Amino acid sequence: MILCAGNGEVFPYARSIGVGMIESSITLTELIIKDRPNFLFFIGSAGSYGKKEIFDIIHSKSSCNIENSYFNSSSYTPIENLITTSQDVSRETIVNSSNYVTTDFSLGEKYIKKNIHIENMEFFSVMSVAKRFDLPVGGLFIVTNYCNENAHKDFKENQPKAMKLLDDYILKNQDTLFANSTNGK
Repeated sequence: MILCAGNGEVFPYARSIGVGMIESSITLTELIIKDRPNFLFFIGSAGSYGKKEIFDIIHSKSSCNIENSYFNSSSYTPIENLITTSQDVSRETIVNSSNYVTTDFSLGEKYIKKNIHIENMEFFSVMSVAKRFDLPVGGLFIVTNYCNENAHKDFKENQPKAMKLLDDYILKNQDTLFANSTNGK
């Protein structure tokens, strides 16, 4: 099952699950219960913490949920906040998910030190639901903006071109993309 957020990130071959961690997890759970797929593959946009460039396309099988407050020691979590199906996490680009978009570019360096290079609002919930239903999962992202004070403006400006580039990439590489998604969990 190929998934996307919707709200401007729509592909004819993907099912929209909604924006943010809550809406996407509820919708995806409903979809799986109604029509259990063999694998989940999420496609969408991402913000870069600094090292990934605008329009870079990134594959990932690892996601986390770290809030910015973690870096100034003003929060903690008792729940698992990293999910990966990668055999080699050290080479993996970890995707951070939150219901908030980071606009403080100085935080990017702190994320990068933890091998977290991009953020996407839905991927951690997709990974969580896949884990709960024991489904292979992967994601493909295109960078639309940096996580800075211009994040929203740049996202809006770059999103149309990014969606076209991502769609072209998927159509060109669909055989290998989806074959590799079902290998391992």
